[in-house]
Amino acid sequence: MPEHERDLVGYGAEPPHAAWPGGARVAVSLVLNYEEGGEQNVLEGDPASEGYLHEIVGAPPVVGGRDLNVESMFAYGSRAGFWRVHRTLAAHGAPLTVYAVAQALERNPEAARAMAAAGWEVASHGRRWIDYRHVPEDGERADVARSIGTIERLVGRRPVGWYTGRTSPHTRRLVAEEGGFLYDSDDYSDDLPFYVRAAGRPHLVVPYGLDTNDFKFLLVHGFTTAEDMLAYLVDSFDALHAEGADRPRMMSVGLHCRIIGRPGRIRVLDGFLRHVARRGGAWVATREQIARHWLATHPPVR
Repeated sequence: MPEHERDLVGYGAEPPHAAWPGGARVAVSLVLNYEEGGEQNVLEGDPASEGYLHEIVGAPPVVGGRDLNVESMFAYGSRAGFWRVHRTLAAHGAPLTVYAVAQALERNPEAARAMAAAGWEVASHGRRWIDYRHVPEDGERADVARSIGTIERLVGRRPVGWYTGRTSPHTRRLVAEEGGFLYDSDDYSDDLPFYVRAAGRPHLVVPYGLDTNDFKFLLVHGFTTAEDMLAYLVDSFDALHAEGADRPRMMSVGLHCRIIGRPGRIRVLDGFLRHVARRGGAWVATREQIARHWLATHPPVR
């Protein structure tokens, strides 16, 4: 289908057999959003402070000025939260995909080096963590190129995956036109990868998840305690695991340094990885690994 045509049918009643490695029932993709330092700020020429995904839920942004409280909450993610997540994943030996905002990486190159040393996949999350609906197409194209160069310089390898989060109508086409990306994840519509047409050719989408995502701690009526999120992740995995006996599925887990990296929440990640290991039947993989598997096992029909 064309890149933005609504498809309410998808694979229907008979999705393809994913054939995950090792006969896994569920491919589990852990994603860490690294955004701290790329958010909206008047110091960057933005009209207001960041008003989204911080601990003071519902507080309006400061128009024309700085919100030092919000800035410090974001700084917690890069100063402390990132390293807590890093230690937890290292203890489990779990692979990870980072959705990295290029400007955020520039402001903490030590974190970028740690991502590379850990062997994590670093995908691009844009040059800045802003809403690209309001950015002219030429500006967004330039930001795509700048994000690639920054990540390659700091991590030692260019990104092959893309996730903006707050996309413009041009984002997917610009990513496909660039030519060096295996996939994008700006979609939430399925439990398996699928193809669309973008820039005149087949383009792989590896969908993401906002229900199995720690950002719900910062939404009204979302997660309140670690038990809330852990129970939801376990229930989601177990349901997909049961379905995967016949039709293997994929599960995304979305994390943020400044959210899951808090002491009262980090045990969600530890507890979920312990549950996955106990149940078995899971392929914990980067999104790049999932994309390469899908491209080889289920190539696009030309």
